[in-house]
Amino acid sequence: MAQWMRVRPDADVSPLAVLSRMTRISRQLGRVRAEAFQQAGLEPWQWDVLAALRREGGPLSPKDLIAQTMVTSGTMTNRIDNLVASGLVERVEGSTDRRVRLVTLTDEGVDRVDVALDALLDAERRLLRDIPADDQARLAQLLRVLADAML
Repeated sequence: MAQWMRVRPDADVSPLAVLSRMTRISRQLGRVRAEAFQQAGLEPWQWDVLAALRREGGPLSPKDLIAQTMVTSGTMTNRIDNLVASGLVERVEGSTDRRVRLVTLTDEGVDRVDVALDALLDAERRLLRDIPADDQARLAQLLRVLADAML
């Protein structure tokens, strides 16, 4: 920020104090998360889909998965196809409408997402270990406020 203020004293660079730091943190967190997912043999995009299914506890439609992972329909189709081929998910018929195809985890998918979750939690605990719990809670609340403001 000091460098920007030196070369652009006319610019209010205060947003950078928050958002540029978040960008750097996001990049570092992306690397840490990718390493955690790698312990389960997963790519970050695989984690996104498998975690959405695991949190739900049952089958989801591709439309629901798109909403939870914020990708396009074509991207989700490719991801589901890849996960089916990998034996991590399967397509099943909907219980009320046989035309609807839902996606559910296989036993292997459950095992892999659980291993990834454990590795992720360990890694993220290490990142936060020097920040007191009350500061973590305050930071989480402030990030929630920012996320809501960005919608």
